[in-house]
Amino acid sequence: MTPNPDYIRAVQDSVHGAPYPALIGMRLAELDFDRCRIDLDLAERHLQPFGIVHGGVLATLLDTATFWAGFMRLPEDAGLVNVDLKLNYLKAVAAGRLRTVGECLRAGRQISYAQASVFDEQGDLVAHGTSTLMALPGKGLRLGVPKFLAA
Repeated sequence: MTPNPDYIRAVQDSVHGAPYPALIGMRLAELDFDRCRIDLDLAERHLQPFGIVHGGVLATLLDTATFWAGFMRLPEDAGLVNVDLKLNYLKAVAAGRLRTVGECLRAGRQISYAQASVFDEQGDLVAHGTSTLMALPGKGLRLGVPKFLAA
């Protein structure tokens, strides 16, 4: 199976137009089988009272990256939900761009397992997390574009 580039663009447009990703300001920069990249340009709204990025922002990036890393292996009619999220905060950051890379370690028909890492502009690891994901048959995105190219 080959991902349809038009489908990937439609997913990106859908994510970027959704209320929560728009509120946070994150972008689904790359999407492929078993991997994705989420970018976020930090702003004052992302900081907690001590002047560093709020842990909830980092958790959102990890949650989102693990989700999209597992998404492309699903059948076209299936959705996905994170069942758990385990994470570690490893470095405080207050400004710049964050890059989150998600990787699906095990893609299953019903249960998948993914990890994600958040990096600052210097390439230092800021946070890392893992997530178990569960497929939801019948809950796929309806974007009007086939998910895969014909073989």
